[in-house]
Amino acid sequence: MTECNQIRFSFAAHYSRKVVAQFADTRLTTDGGGLLLRQVDRKVGLLRRLVQCFQDGRDPDRIEHRLEEMLAQRIYGLALGYEDLNDHEQLRQDPLLSMLAGKRELNEPLAGKSTLNRMELVPRGEASEQRYHKITYSQEAMDELLVDLFLESQETAPRQIILDLDATDLPLHGQQEGRFFHGYYGHYCYLPLYIFCGDHLLCARLRSSNIDASAGSLAEVQRIVAQIRARWPKTQIVLRADSGFCRDELMSWCEQQRVEYVFGFARNKRLRRRIAPAMRAAKQQYRRTGKPARVFTEFRYRTRKSWSRARRVIAKAEQIAGKENPRYIVTSLTQPEWTAQNLYEQLYCARGEMENRIKEQLSLFADRMSTEALRSNQLRLYLSSMAYVLVHALRRLGLQGTEWAQVQVHTIRLRILKIAAQVRITARRIWILYTSSYPWKDLYHTVWSALRC
Repeated sequence: MTECNQIRFSFAAHYSRKVVAQFADTRLTTDGGGLLLRQVDRKVGLLRRLVQCFQDGRDPDRIEHRLEEMLAQRIYGLALGYEDLNDHEQLRQDPLLSMLAGKRELNEPLAGKSTLNRMELVPRGEASEQRYHKITYSQEAMDELLVDLFLESQETAPRQIILDLDATDLPLHGQQEGRFFHGYYGHYCYLPLYIFCGDHLLCARLRSSNIDASAGSLAEVQRIVAQIRARWPKTQIVLRADSGFCRDELMSWCEQQRVEYVFGFARNKRLRRRIAPAMRAAKQQYRRTGKPARVFTEFRYRTRKSWSRARRVIAKAEQIAGKENPRYIVTSLTQPEWTAQNLYEQLYCARGEMENRIKEQLSLFADRMSTEALRSNQLRLYLSSMAYVLVHALRRLGLQGTEWAQVQVHTIRLRILKIAAQVRITARRIWILYTSSYPWKDLYHTVWSALRC
């Protein structure tokens, strides 16, 4: 049993007159802050439930590395900055990672890169029918787990939630399944779909890049909305996305299911003619002040072929130095609750924060798509997503109310997780000794106290 609380928490001081550097047999680790991740996992129950999303077809009598240990080893590794399976050839000897992964005997090594690779190269058929790759996963169970973790993070049902949808590119450098060249991004890539609610990740769906940005989004939204409404039937749900998701099938479904939406709308000549008076007013204001000028207007609009009905369109007629800069959004939200300017500036423009969440995914190596099969790469995206959920839970539960409550994942890793420590194992305890010169030890104590179960 491991004990590490504030009373017995020891900071060891070290003083020396000369520098002598060498690799010693002393049990040292650079990931001393990983104990906080384990405390977070005990609170949210992530790894315990993640194992239930897998089917392990291996012979129980011949298993050396349990599935829960391998998943913990991989997810903790991603959170701590180890992106590649090759890293685990050395990490398998790390005593702290062994403790985090739940290894019963810390003197025994963790799984190596080959064993972890067999876990990630999931078979297409039944696991029991495979000779080497006997571990597979349920995509449906993974998706449900992400939404469940979000629902459980809220103490009461909120009055309103906003679901942000966006696509991004994950560059590919091999001959992976589903590999296509994307003209907008200018390289071969995947085009995953992300759905967030604030900082909470609800969906990470890997897709080929030879599709429309909104492809498959309706099915994902239907699934997530149904799961949310089963728990929170009275919560108002708003979808928010850029013009790549402004599709009639998605808007029509929202209108039928009492789901509100705010989508960007691509520019065209008809829209430009509709806002001509507002644009002239913006130009006159720009000439008077010499500063960028905005004039907002709104109108009912219907495309000639693609839309099934007329909808509320809000336009920002903006004049900046040297050119016009009009922007349009289409929405189901009505006045007087949302005026044109407030809806654009306060609601729609706030969706840019989702891009920071996607960047955090990349800092957790969501772009490591080096296996051949799309299904195996989807599993790697899931593992990165679970690492994000774990670190975000650390930020939400441990850093709330501190000056670091809004810091990004890479900052949490650098300042809180990557701490040098000595691991000392005795008959009754496992001691983790940090240096007293660690600059954020007071914050570390605060986080530990907040996470104590």
